[in-house]
Order: sequence, then C-alpha cells, then structure tokens
Amino acid sequence: MNQVTAKGKTVEEAVRLALEELGATEDQVEIKVLQEPSKGFLGLGAKPALVEVTLRQAETEKMKPAEQEPTQAVVEAAIQFLQDVLPQMGVGQVQVAAETRDGQVWLNISGERLGIAIGRRGQTLDALQYLTNVVANRRADHHVRLILDAENYRQRRKQALEQLADRLAKKVIRTREKIVLEPMSAAERKIIHTHLQHYAGVITKSEGEEPNRRVVLIPK
Repeated sequence: MNQVTAKGKTVEEAVRLALEELGATEDQVEIKVLQEPSKGFLGLGAKPALVEVTLRQAETEKMKPAEQEPTQAVVEAAIQFLQDVLPQMGVGQVQVAAETRDGQVWLNISGERLGIAIGRRGQTLDALQYLTNVVANRRADHHVRLILDAENYRQRRKQALEQLADRLAKKVIRTREKIVLEPMSAAERKIIHTHLQHYAGVITKSEGEEPNRRVVLIPK
C-alpha cells in the first residue's frame, strides 16, 4: 500500500492517521490536501479535512520486503525507548525481543500487566507503535518499519476479526441485509477488507470519520 486517503478534524490529524496506516514519517511522503476542514454555519454542513498521502517512489523502493535492511541502531533505539516508557505507564519491567518477518521488524513485549500497554482493542499498542517508529527512525538513513506486539496480541486479534468477518459475511448472504461493524482502527479495518475481498456474495467498504470509521458489509 503506497497511498492512503484519510479524514480528520484538522489537516494535521488526517495526515497523522494516514502516516500511521502507511507506517511512514512525514518526510517520506507527498501530501495533497483534498479538502480543508470547515465548521459550517451554526454547526450545519461541517466538513472534515481530507488528505491524500503517497509514499515517494524512493521510499517505496526502500520499503520493499526483499530490499529492506533494518539497521541494528534503529532496533536498539526502539527497544530502549520502550524499556524507558513502559515502566512509567505502570506496566513494570519488560523484555523486548526483536525479529524480522518479511522485511519488517517485529518488537515483541513480554512482562506483567501488559493489558495496560495493549489498551482497549489495541489502541494503546497502536499509539505506542506510532511513537516508537517516530523516535527510532528519527536519525535513521532509511525508514525501518517497526511492528509492536505484546505476547502475540496482534495475531490473536487478527484471528478474532477474521472469525467475526466470516460469521457476519454468512449472515449478510443469508439475510441480504447490510451489517455495520463497530468503529475500528485503520489496521483492523484492513484485516476485514482483505479477508473478505474474495468472499462471494459480499462487498465491504468503510464509512464515517475517524475515530468512528467503520466497516460495512453489503450483499452483492
């Protein structure tokens, strides 16, 4: 994925959401403002900011799994950041292990009270991942995509979302009525869209504005 369109209350918020989805920093992308935010008259007709964020070609080449060479300095900076920040959040002492999967670096956190680091539906974990990427890549020669996990939470959440998608898709096919899911992060919406993209009888789309953007399952 090299291009993302995102909405937000401000242009800055929309850009931040797009960068999170791309796993990039602002200096690695081209930003096009499609729509400036507007409050409307007496609260009516308000419009969100809408931006289109595209990875520069050079960055796209860097981030190809076959060519990406994560540097040890970036990994060490990420681990140090997490070991400094997490105890201050009340998580306690943690261990962080790094491994490379398909050209991306996964940082796996283990320890006690990790529910604090994960947060509701992984929201805190997503925020930590964004901050870790920003801090660790600040002085890097090229961007290293860091994926943050806590005792296999992301895989367990992915499996749960895929099972939910299967169950609701079958219901949509059976009832011929659309289903609107609860608000999800961009990463979780992507899991639903990807899992159901070849599902016969159902199409998916996202509706609403962040942070209340939802996946909608619609019968074909």
